Parts: sequence; C-alpha cells; structure tokens
Amino acid sequence: MGIIPSLTPSLIGQCLLDEEQPFRRRLLPEAVVDAICRYGAPVGSALEISECQGRCMDLAREKITEFEVTGKSFPSGMGFVARELTAGKGRFQRLWHAPRGGLWLTLVLVDTLLPETSRLYPLAAGVACGELLRQYGIDAHIRWVNDVQLQGRKIAGILSETFTGPVYRERYVLIGIGLNVNNDVFPGELAPIATSMKEQLGSEQELALVAARLFAKLAWNIGLLHYQEALRFNGEEEDSPDGHDSLIIQAWKGLTDSIGRSVWFGFDVQKNPQYRAQVLGIQHDGGLILKLAESEDVVVEYSGEIRYLD
Repeated sequence: MGIIPSLTPSLIGQCLLDEEQPFRRRLLPEAVVDAICRYGAPVGSALEISECQGRCMDLAREKITEFEVTGKSFPSGMGFVARELTAGKGRFQRLWHAPRGGLWLTLVLVDTLLPETSRLYPLAAGVACGELLRQYGIDAHIRWVNDVQLQGRKIAGILSETFTGPVYRERYVLIGIGLNVNNDVFPGELAPIATSMKEQLGSEQELALVAARLFAKLAWNIGLLHYQEALRFNGEEEDSPDGHDSLIIQAWKGLTDSIGRSVWFGFDVQKNPQYRAQVLGIQHDGGLILKLAESEDVVVEYSGEIRYLD
C-alpha cells in the first residue's frame, strides 16, 4: 500500500521544483510563478507523520497548544499525516472511513489573510485535490464547496476549521483532507458512492509521491491566495485569464461541475434540505450564487452544502 514515512519536506520541494514550477511557467510569467511559490513555500516545510491517529485535526490542536504553552511559535504550513484514522470525521460530524492505504492529513496555517481571502482556503484545497487527480488522468470534479467526485462517487473530501491558540490568541486555519488512494474497499453504505485512485487507475500508487504532489499543489494554491491579496494591497489587478476572476476562482471554475446544476441546499443537506435552487455561479470571495426554484430570487451562500438533483 505504500509507506508514508518516506514523505519528507525535501520530496515536496522536489515536486515543486520539477513538476509544479515548469507547469505553471507555461501559463504565467516566470516572475509571477516565483512570487506565488515564495508565498506558498511554508506549506509542507514541517511534517509530523503517525502510524495511527484518532483525528489529525485533534492532533494539530494539541501541538499548537503545546507550542504556545512552551513559549514557541508554531510553524505555519506544518502538515500532520496519518496512515490510518480511527475517528475520522467530515462535515456535520459525519464519520469518515480512513483505513490504511488512503491519504489522511491536516495542514495548519497561521491565518494572516483578510477574512474575504481567508474564506477561499477550502476552495484552494479543493483545487489542489482536483489538479492532483487530473495529473493522474482522473477526470475528477469539485462539488461546492469541499467534495471531489468522479461521476458522482466521492474520491476526496476537505474540511476547514479554525482554532485560536490558548496563549497568544493567534488564529489558525486547519485544512483536513482525506483522499482515497489505495484503499478500495468501502463499508456497505459507502460502496456505491465512493471510489479511489487505485480503483480508477487499476493499480496501487506510491503513497508518498501522491502526498508530496498534493502538498506541492497546496503550496501553489495557498501561495496564490497570498499573491492575489498582495496585489490588492498594492492596488494592482491580478493577471487572470479573463481579466475579472482571480486565478484561484478561475481554477475552481475549471474543475467544478456545480455551475448550472439543480440542487438541494442546506446546512446539513442530508438531514435537513432547506430549498431547491439552480447554481448560477460563484462570487470572487467564494460565495455560491443560487436562484431559488420557487421564487427565482437570487441568494448567495457562504456555508452549507449542496446535493445535485439532476
């Protein structure tokens, strides 16, 4: 099933240098690529790898607290990776099946972004997962805001939470990602709605390399958030493909299949769907633009989830 301990910051850096930067330079000026990479450099620069954890999110909170109590500054960009989770959870406390063979991680970032930009962290993580899977030839799509699917079957999920340090009151963003890599046996209720890279590609993948490539793409997309905010501070327009949407929103639009779909919306849509609507698009700050089915009023939602009707 591959072995995670061979994942190192050096391997992540190698993926950035050998794969990400050459790819991005085909699309953007070299100076822009270099700037974005500098902003994203802390991602994956420190790692803690475990055989088994309850939740990586809980471990991350414990480590932040430990650092602050002992008078140390927590390293932004640190990643916590486990080979197996025994108490994995998704949104609304839903259990997440996380056996060996999958990639289970939490990335911790000191939140220095403005709230408008910080809202885009889940989208940036979703783009990173989608781009990774496309790199492997898997035609995955993002369902707003945090599910990565292939023909309606979930292959990855993202959960973003915040935490305030108990001593310095620093605000942290915790991005949890679960990616089905070599785990291809799912409990009965998940079997029809989940899939994995192994199932799609017909062979096991080198787990450490998949993880390193994902961290590299996280570094790029999180660096992109910092880059676009810096441009706004300087009163500059971001060099986006259509001259309007930011690069991160452009990337998300290129990977989603949510726009144009008829959906149920709710804050726990499985238990309590609130209304039917059509997805019209996404705002620059990640808000989902919906046209209500009954009244045709247009609303914008920043939290909650959708389920496709068509």
